[in-house]
Amino acid sequence: MSVYILVVDDEPDVEDLFRQQFRRDLKSGRFMMEFAPSAPVALQRAVDVRDPSLILILSDINMPGMSGLEMLPEVRAKRPDVPVIMITAYGDAETRRKAIERGAEGLLTKPIDFAQLRQEIDTRLGQAA
Repeated sequence: MSVYILVVDDEPDVEDLFRQQFRRDLKSGRFMMEFAPSAPVALQRAVDVRDPSLILILSDINMPGMSGLEMLPEVRAKRPDVPVIMITAYGDAETRRKAIERGAEGLLTKPIDFAQLRQEIDTRLGQAA
């Protein structure tokens, strides 16, 4: 079974950063990453991947148009089986509270601690196996 992680961020360099950090995993086929440049694109992709292979959504909070916090309740309603971790440059208590209240499994602050993120992904892969 191929498993997917959907990364939602409007910054084009994020895809390069994630592909570099997880290049061994991606090359070995351990999991695949898809990238959505906006919340509406991510919502559509989350609906399109109907089998259980979508194991995690990582979403930036601050994006033009629909923010990650606005997307969160919608994606949780459409895919309650898929955990969502929010990513933000502002890890203050209020942002964390809003993210958790709207259904986020967690909140990562930028710069991203990729060791911590790898642990989260390993946990999700173990649950999917």
